[in-house]
Amino acid sequence: MAAQPRRGGVSVPDRRSASKPDSSILYRIISSSIFSRGKQAASDAAFVSDKLLRSIGKSAWIAGTTFLILFVPLIIEMDREQQFTDLELQQASLLGAPPAAPARS
Repeated sequence: MAAQPRRGGVSVPDRRSASKPDSSILYRIISSSIFSRGKQAASDAAFVSDKLLRSIGKSAWIAGTTFLILFVPLIIEMDREQQFTDLELQQASLLGAPPAAPARS
């Protein structure tokens, strides 16, 4: 019976017997404690950055929707009020009335 090819992934050479440890440089690097600690640190950093990005995204969503709900209608209303004031001043100047001094706040 012929061996079936594996699907996807990287092919790894077959493991050697436990009585004959592998002495290749790659095996020594991968099995070193420094490599495993570095791999764990990278995994932890990826986890923390993922959580941080998710929380920043949620915060941005909350800030954006709050701005749209609270401040955009206020800005529109203030613009509408300014247009109404400008229209009154224009009508008063067309009728010949002396221009009123702008209200100071």
